Amino acid sequence: MTPALTLRERSEAEAARLPPLLARAEQLAGTVLLGDHGRRRAGLGDDFWQYRPAQLGDSKRMIDHRRSARGDQQFVREREWQIAQSVMFWIDQGASMQFASDKDTPTKIDRARLLGLSTAILLARAGERVGLTGTTLPPRRGNAQVIRLAESWSVDDQTDYAPPEHKALIPHARAVFISDFLGDLTEVETALTKAADRGIRGVIMQVLDPSEEAFPFQGRTVFESVGGTLRHETLKAGDLRTRYLERLAERRDHLQRICNATGWMFGRHDTGHSAQTALVWLYQALERGAR
Repeated sequence: MTPALTLRERSEAEAARLPPLLARAEQLAGTVLLGDHGRRRAGLGDDFWQYRPAQLGDSKRMIDHRRSARGDQQFVREREWQIAQSVMFWIDQGASMQFASDKDTPTKIDRARLLGLSTAILLARAGERVGLTGTTLPPRRGNAQVIRLAESWSVDDQTDYAPPEHKALIPHARAVFISDFLGDLTEVETALTKAADRGIRGVIMQVLDPSEEAFPFQGRTVFESVGGTLRHETLKAGDLRTRYLERLAERRDHLQRICNATGWMFGRHDTGHSAQTALVWLYQALERGAR
């Protein structure tokens, strides 16, 4: 087969993945109830948001005389906050994210991409700018940018554990990092520290397979990384369970400490559970961090 035909087949295969991902992300985003106003709040802008009773300190220019004339109380006409926030995403595309312990369970990368794109859709609907960390896709508004994100997340990285990208971080922006965080946490600490130095707050979500959460293995078992660089065989896998769970708890404590030190938020998601709860947590965590 010629290189051109190979490239075409690969391109068509990658492109075929985008509509289902976009469709599922749109569907998931559509199921999330975020309240009457989502990320809307009072501030500078042109669009009317709500009336509220006048308070001590409000200037006379803020009084809406037509609304106030309906009764004995004065009201202020508030406009919607319209300063768009830039939100940068890093989705771990490494080989370890391609793991799933069961054919009925999504791979970690599939769930991470779904959560990332759904969050981006919700943010884009609220008028925010979304993009990637690094220099390949700076934050922009609109549905076209969501499609660009989907295209960027359709390419796998064959590195076993891909480090987070922390170049060209926009000062005072927000960020979302989604990974299994099973690689070197030094890279994560470096990324979050650099982000904090630029006034960037964000959230990290650890996505794990149910087998990685529970370690159900017994007897003779061969453990091998998806990328094939690590391999361990044991005759008594059950004897490793306690030590494994202790190491996993230590890793999560480490991630929590990094987040505490940098002002980020840490969340967890099991791919055996519904994606909707994780999406709501991500969106609301960004909302809390923006205040």
